[in-house]
Amino acid sequence: MNASTLELKVPSVGESVTEVEVGDWLKQPGDAVAQDETLVVLETDKATVEVPSPAAGRLASIARQSGERVKVGDLLGTVETEGPMPDAGSRMPGAEPPPVMPAAARVLAEKGLSPTAVPGTGPGGRILKEDAQRAAPQRAASVPLAAQTLPATPAITAPVASTGTPPSGIRHPVSGIQPPPSAPARPTEVVPMTLIRRKIAEHLVRAKTEAALLTTFNEIDMSAAMALRKDYQERFQERYGIKLGFMSFFVKAVVEALKEVPQVNAQIREQSIVYHGYQDIGVAIGGGKGLVVPVIRNAERLSFAEVEQAIADFGQRAKDGKLKPDDLIGGTFTITNGGIYGSLLSTPIVNPPQSGVLGMHAIQDRPIALNGQVVIRPMMYVALTYDHRLVDGREAVTFLKRVKELVENPVRMLIEV
Repeated sequence: MNASTLELKVPSVGESVTEVEVGDWLKQPGDAVAQDETLVVLETDKATVEVPSPAAGRLASIARQSGERVKVGDLLGTVETEGPMPDAGSRMPGAEPPPVMPAAARVLAEKGLSPTAVPGTGPGGRILKEDAQRAAPQRAASVPLAAQTLPATPAITAPVASTGTPPSGIRHPVSGIQPPPSAPARPTEVVPMTLIRRKIAEHLVRAKTEAALLTTFNEIDMSAAMALRKDYQERFQERYGIKLGFMSFFVKAVVEALKEVPQVNAQIREQSIVYHGYQDIGVAIGGGKGLVVPVIRNAERLSFAEVEQAIADFGQRAKDGKLKPDDLIGGTFTITNGGIYGSLLSTPIVNPPQSGVLGMHAIQDRPIALNGQVVIRPMMYVALTYDHRLVDGREAVTFLKRVKELVENPVRMLIEV
């Protein structure tokens, strides 16, 4: 039976997304593929999108390479269905080089290595960047010393007195002495910015240039939240299958503060102010491709457990590159936690078109004055960066103080007082 060819095209990945970047191809021409098996990963300005095979068969051709910009509907490659499937190893007869990932190809080119000399550890024997990096020093070490080219020994001329006798203490050079080793190599690697990284850069620059940003600070005594978390951690984890973290405390506190200070939950749209009657909270997460901000929809309706489950789900999908564009759209306010990386204090940047972002930081034991006594308490600095075009200082300080009050006395969030 003759094989039929199916076209693999760039799918629609969101209303506002018309252009994407081709990421890694997980299959190479000739590889057997199963229906719905991921063939290539596309990168949008917000997330990554997997493109599956429309049918079982083999990948016949690749039309667009990694790093190329493509539009929705463009041809990515073709898949052949029916016909005999290739036996293992038949795709690369003789000395045909194994498939090489783009980053690995750059390393091999820089080091002058042939792909046929590098064992690949990726799927289907693909050569990964790590494989190329491991092979490069091994090749250098295997070159015999006699075959290495050493710089010529410079001639050394000693001053000679008029009598023809070298001055005291000066020795003539001895032939055969090797010159000192050359300075160690200082390698550099130039890689193109991914589409998502470029979009993050554009977004942050836009925030700095278009908004009137100002930051106010406060500090929170985390004693009560830490004690509550310790007392209920085991039962919470048994019941919900997830740990109780501090982020849920802050999400719930932010929701209540936004209700009381709606300007921080609003945004400027042309010559108007849009007030949101709901709280969609973006949570900044460091993923494999860079910082992403998935959104917890209607956070005002969620319990502590539901908030923690949503955050855990976002974190895992960000790590796996499986966040969808819809996960990152919208949001009325953002929380970012630099404390997990050890940051003690920072000034976060607002995520346009939002008007505020809360920065959490590391918890550190510090002496404070309490009831006339100096005591040690686990303290956290918090920062609110806000758009001064919409939010006045009084409102910003009121908002941050409310967050402080609720986290320092978390029981108030449970009984809503």
